[in-house]
Order: sequence, then C-alpha cells, then structure tokens
Amino acid sequence: PEECAVFHCRGCWTVLGDSLQLCGQEPPGLSVLICFKVTNDVTWEDSLLIGLEGALLGCAYYLLTCRSCGLAVGFILYSSGSDLAYLRDLFCFFKDSIICYLLKTQTIIEASKVNFPAVTLKE
Repeated sequence: PEECAVFHCRGCWTVLGDSLQLCGQEPPGLSVLICFKVTNDVTWEDSLLIGLEGALLGCAYYLLTCRSCGLAVGFILYSSGSDLAYLRDLFCFFKDSIICYLLKTQTIIEASKVNFPAVTLKE
C-alpha cells in the first residue's frame, strides 16, 4: 500500500491499470511497466505487429491502445527470443505513455520517474 499508484493514459487521463497488478522488472532496453491485468479501457487488435528495431527486434506483439483517445500505451508480447520469453501474454505499458497517480501522497508523476518495489513473476 505504501507504493500504490494508478496508471493513467498520458493523452486523456483514462485509468488503464494500477501498481497492484505489477508482476515483473523491466528488461534492459525497454522502458515498460509489466502487469497481469489492465482495465477495460485498454484495447488491442487481433493483428500482430513485428518489431523492426530496438529491444523488440524480431518479436511479434499486439499493440495496446487507450479506448478513449486511441493513444498507443503498450504491447502484449506474442513471440520473442528466450531473453524476453517471460513477458509473453503480459501487459507491458510504455512508461512514456503513462502518468502515475500516487495514492499515499496524492501526487501525479511521470511513470519513468517512479521506482516501484522489486517484483518477480514468482511472487
């Protein structure tokens, strides 16, 4: 409860998820928040995209968007190399597309500036 936050879309402030659903540490090269669950305001198409550069090079994924404003807010990894395999079927929010509302202090902060406690998939 000390570190609880609500994740909002940067474009329209729609609630997309919260820190109680965090389930993993971000991999090198990807600035993401990894969650088990998201709200119904997060949507994705049935068509797969293929990463052409960066950490998602060669990976197949579904793009997550905000239902309210259409902003791309993250991805669901479908296929990847072994280094990112643990992310498959999880919701990965782009930190650049998310604003965090910290419940304890009632403050709004960039997702890239928040350090959540370490969580592993085993927990």
